[in-house]
Amino acid sequence: MPSAEETSTDRERPVVRPTHQDEIAAAGSELIGGRSGRWSRLGSTAPTPVGVVALVALGMFALGMVQKLPCYNWAWFRGAGSQYTHACYSDIPHLFVARGFSDGLVPYFDRLPGDMQYLEYPVLTGLFMEIASWVTPGGALQQREQAYWMVNAGMLMVCAAVIAVCVARTHRNRPWDGLLVALAPAFALTATINWDLLAVALTAAAMLMWSRGRAVAFGVLIGLATAAKLYPVLLLGPLFVLCWRAGKWRDFATAALGAAASWLVVNLPVMALAPEGWKKFYTFSEERGIDFGSFWLIITQRTGSPIEVTTVNTVSTLLTIVLCALIGALTLAAPRRPRFAQLAFLVVAVFILVNKVYSPQYVLWLIPLAALARPRWRDFLIWQACEVMYFLGIWMYLAYTTSGDKHQGLPTEGYQVAILLHLLGTLYLCAVVVRDVLRPERDAVRRGGSDDPSGGVLDGAGDAFVLRRTARPPLATADAGPGAAQGVPRGPAAG
Repeated sequence: MPSAEETSTDRERPVVRPTHQDEIAAAGSELIGGRSGRWSRLGSTAPTPVGVVALVALGMFALGMVQKLPCYNWAWFRGAGSQYTHACYSDIPHLFVARGFSDGLVPYFDRLPGDMQYLEYPVLTGLFMEIASWVTPGGALQQREQAYWMVNAGMLMVCAAVIAVCVARTHRNRPWDGLLVALAPAFALTATINWDLLAVALTAAAMLMWSRGRAVAFGVLIGLATAAKLYPVLLLGPLFVLCWRAGKWRDFATAALGAAASWLVVNLPVMALAPEGWKKFYTFSEERGIDFGSFWLIITQRTGSPIEVTTVNTVSTLLTIVLCALIGALTLAAPRRPRFAQLAFLVVAVFILVNKVYSPQYVLWLIPLAALARPRWRDFLIWQACEVMYFLGIWMYLAYTTSGDKHQGLPTEGYQVAILLHLLGTLYLCAVVVRDVLRPERDAVRRGGSDDPSGGVLDGAGDAFVLRRTARPPLATADAGPGAAQGVPRGPAAG
């Protein structure tokens, strides 16, 4: 009788066990007794792969909270330098006071004292912040700041569990790929810096819905995610090109209309009743100058010459358009239609790479997409190592800039190296994803016989439009199942 691990949830294809296909996963499994199946077989009472992934994600999130303890106990409240030297900075307790939550001000409606006139976050994130303030107990200000961070951490922990479960379930026969998210060190380190996990969780849920063929639910969730953070709307771009190639116009239109409707439902009330507060996020994003983590910062620091914000905005926008157009051309010309997760990762990565700021928590946007786009531990860990180095680099650089004559921390040149590591690590992962698109026989997901398990109606669909017909059909691997090769549609979605 097959074990629980060896049978997929949809009873169509055996569950892929990374320890049998990935040398890094196999080596790491030696810490817990070796590859799955060597010492034991999962029985009916054993936890499911999705359950294990969720538990591991919660455990890693808790470790990330422990890493913030020096700041929670004292460093947030005793000058700037200590929170940087301990690498435990978080926006959450500071903005509790700076954005008026400690005084009961209503986001977008009440004007703030100081230069930041209104809350500079999208509406759904502002609601998340406000709800956390409602359940924060009273007391001395420091105690309230600590409690506010703890309440937000609890809410963000729920988001982390949702992300892990959604990633584990998006590819039906590859639930263990969710461990890439659960065990990602950068995920644990950056999860409670800001409120990005809300948008990431909604985006991960949207990806899961699309993989199940639920275009309306996908669109609604993408619209809500965009109401929490701007980047999720980018996923509609690759989806448009994929649906163009497959001729799935109705499904794309349904998703796009669902996204627009849900975004408007959240935003229209604030837009109508507090227009100045509502548009602050957009004006702040436009007016914000060159900031931490971007290649633009390296240019200005190396040359000593400032660059006008309008110039940066224009060039960044043009670069994004050009690179996304190249991704679109790659989609229509590839020997086999790329997987949705691959293109989603590439588009979001482009947005991050050319942006004028890269906050350390932005890595959260990419982690779930990377786990779905390139589920190979070696490449994922190379990228994560670069991101961890950047995480340490930015805090040590800030420690250096706030230490005065002591010069404790990382000087400017060292921080520039950290930025380059982040850029090169992301570019490396983009390169291997593009290679998988051009040579689909190298794609770990498709080598198991799948077409596009995150593609929903695109999974197994034939081509309606391509830029060229390839003269080299993709190689079918020994373990490929039906429909693994180019031009062999699978199931009722084909055609």
